[in-house]
Amino acid sequence: MVESYSRNDAMNYNIPVGSSLTHLMEMDPAFRTVAYFSMEIGVMNDIPTYAGGLGILAGDVLKSAADLGVPIVGVTLLYKQGYFKQRIDEQGRQIEEPFQWEPGKNLTLLPNEVNVDIEGNSVYVRVWVYEIVGETGYVVPVYFLDTDYEKNAPEYRNLTWYLYGGDLRYRLCQEMILGIGGLRILRDLGYNNIKTFHLNEGHAGFLALELLREQGYIDFEKIKEQVVFTSHTPVAAGHDYFSFDLIERTMSPVFVDYLKQMMPNGGVSMVDFGLKYSKYINGVSKKHRDVSRKLYNTENIDYITNGVHSKSWTSSSMQRIFDQNIPGWRNDPSRLVMASKLGDNEIWKAHQANKMHLLSKVLEKTGIELDTEILTIGFARRAVAYKRADLIFKDINRLIDICAGKVQLIFSGKAHPSDEDGKKMIQRVIEISKEISDRIPVVFLDNYDMELAALLTSGVDVWLNTPIRPREASGTSGMKCSHNGVLNLSILDGWWVEGWIEDITGWAIGPEPKEVELVNYDESQDADALYKVLEQKVIPLYYQNKDKWISMMKNTISLNASYFNTHRVVREYCEKAYGIHPKYY
Repeated sequence: MVESYSRNDAMNYNIPVGSSLTHLMEMDPAFRTVAYFSMEIGVMNDIPTYAGGLGILAGDVLKSAADLGVPIVGVTLLYKQGYFKQRIDEQGRQIEEPFQWEPGKNLTLLPNEVNVDIEGNSVYVRVWVYEIVGETGYVVPVYFLDTDYEKNAPEYRNLTWYLYGGDLRYRLCQEMILGIGGLRILRDLGYNNIKTFHLNEGHAGFLALELLREQGYIDFEKIKEQVVFTSHTPVAAGHDYFSFDLIERTMSPVFVDYLKQMMPNGGVSMVDFGLKYSKYINGVSKKHRDVSRKLYNTENIDYITNGVHSKSWTSSSMQRIFDQNIPGWRNDPSRLVMASKLGDNEIWKAHQANKMHLLSKVLEKTGIELDTEILTIGFARRAVAYKRADLIFKDINRLIDICAGKVQLIFSGKAHPSDEDGKKMIQRVIEISKEISDRIPVVFLDNYDMELAALLTSGVDVWLNTPIRPREASGTSGMKCSHNGVLNLSILDGWWVEGWIEDITGWAIGPEPKEVELVNYDESQDADALYKVLEQKVIPLYYQNKDKWISMMKNTISLNASYFNTHRVVREYCEKAYGIHPKYY
């Protein structure tokens, strides 16, 4: 149990006493200075409040903040139906089913309650808490906002049922609950000393309106000094836009009036809102910064390249090796730079154990038995068109000529329920798997989640990533792989531009990127480059030079895992955005 202050002790910063959640909640507001708002936060597999990389990153950032003792709290929504549970039918089509879960198993319901004016009605918001306990016992609370209880009418109870579900009206209401309701909940909990409100994407941007209301609607510029904004995608589908017609039907008249003054161009782009009313703005890789500066026509964008929480995404077999040889790596992942001195045999044995675990899961889920001795390539991420899960199948005959008997492929990923292109891409992968299974085993694992992601990113031999340049803002799955010695084979976009050293940490597909605009190009060039790298480098190395392969495995741990982790990310946010004293990191 985590020790905590009583209210009087908290005010005087005395030695912690007591151990109850109530005491902890009384203590925290006295010195927490950062609030991290995100539409989705993934902290564990059994709390399905995440859809993909954005939510997992948010959870990883807060886990590292807990490890480092950074005075931060997280705020998100509680989704009673989760994102969705994915099932694939006999025709290879994705079927979405509700994800039923019981919040009380892992979260604690608090007595606090606020209300938000939506469509002229008071919508009541209660709050649950989950405690992330860091390596040294420091606790970062994550607050989950909930409208699904008896005080609300049915049309408002369901506002916290679905992540990224419903129409624009539904999304607008959710973002009002997150931004306005989230700030009000923090105040009700006693957090009156927050200096920085960090928007993880623009979904919580309406908290700027609540800040303005708190300050008497006086100074639009003043609220900028309290807000930090992180943009995660240059793709338009990731950016919310609300017309004032919709806003007028949904928000209180006072908020509408001031919002029109703040954004006088006929509607509200939440990205533009974040860009305009934040003191610090960052993309999530160096390349993404360059693309964002061009896209938004401003130089006022920095970058902090994403990372992953090292302990969470390093397999147990690799953890044992690191614990024995690199003490302290869990709370200082930069020490993984020493991985180059690890023994070849122990690294290979740990990887083969991970591979066996993955292939056992494949057998359990699909009935297909894959071979631990065959080069295994993995591709798993959100199923959207620009990520091109099917690029490797551009020329089936050529793929078979190169890979038959030498390669097996594992795919996974969910398409958004309304993304027909993404669903068709999944269906195409499954159809091809049936066509070529006698020459190249191809399996698709349904219901991609944190547990399956951990198995895949530690158990495959090579991680494939084939986005259309320059649409991949960062990507984090490849960073998880690096922590397990899995090599990356990727288009040079997002984080891989920074992590790639050819034939040292992995391999590039296609040319070094020069684009900073979302232009189209001949995608067949990428497919051709992919086939050449597989034929000339990846496959020969795996089967003919095991020592070199293992050397590259150690390199990717040493050079990539030691840097692309959220401990480094949090330290950069403390330095560049939060203004937090170095004692915290």
